[in-house]
Amino acid sequence: MPRTRTSAVPSLAAALLAMPLAACGADRYVTNATYPADFRERHPIILADAPETLDVFVTSAHGIDARQRTDILAYASEYRRHGKSVVTAYLPNGTGQERALQGALKAVRQVFAEAGVPASALRVARYTPTEPMLAAPIRLSYARLSARVDSKCGTWPEDLASGSSVDGWKNRPYWNLGCAYQANFAAQVADPLDLARPRPEGPVDTIKRLNANQKLREGKDPSTIYTIEATQISNAVGGN
Repeated sequence: MPRTRTSAVPSLAAALLAMPLAACGADRYVTNATYPADFRERHPIILADAPETLDVFVTSAHGIDARQRTDILAYASEYRRHGKSVVTAYLPNGTGQERALQGALKAVRQVFAEAGVPASALRVARYTPTEPMLAAPIRLSYARLSARVDSKCGTWPEDLASGSSVDGWKNRPYWNLGCAYQANFAAQVADPLDLARPRPEGPVDTIKRLNANQKLREGKDPSTIYTIEATQISNAVGGN
């Protein structure tokens, strides 16, 4: 019996020593970040249908001016390329300018016809202005595929200068970093499909390829060498 008790003492001591080590091991457990470190993952660009609008302001009692005519013509051309729905012309209610509005709407129809947009693609609806003191335009709108940022810029889930915690000490990008860049990049993309897949390659230059292969067979350099011919410019004034 005494022999058994003496052998149990080292086992108990080893267990007591292992307890604080196990606690330290739990503190060293590393968890993932609360949000992705890559700004393209935090603020991804998505493709979605969105309204493309143009406000046509009534500038005269007879229709529109030359500046807005150019704007409507460009708008109609973009509609022919990217439009996925009919164009809705929203006319304001209660402005007391019904005659001028109808004149502007007639001018819009004429410009659309010049751009090759059929009359059936334009419909008219009404809306009530929220600010009676402001100029109420005719709002043109149609749906098109567009690129936009899926998240909202200006969100700050953590305080960068947090004095009450160690969140500000972490060496990682803050949440809002890159959001404005992604939003501007998405707004400048001419064709949103370029973000989804590359464009197909164009046809190869067969003549250039055959010439390069012929040079290789002859042991010549197949690269293209451009030469600039030197030109002499006389700076003499009144000379013969």
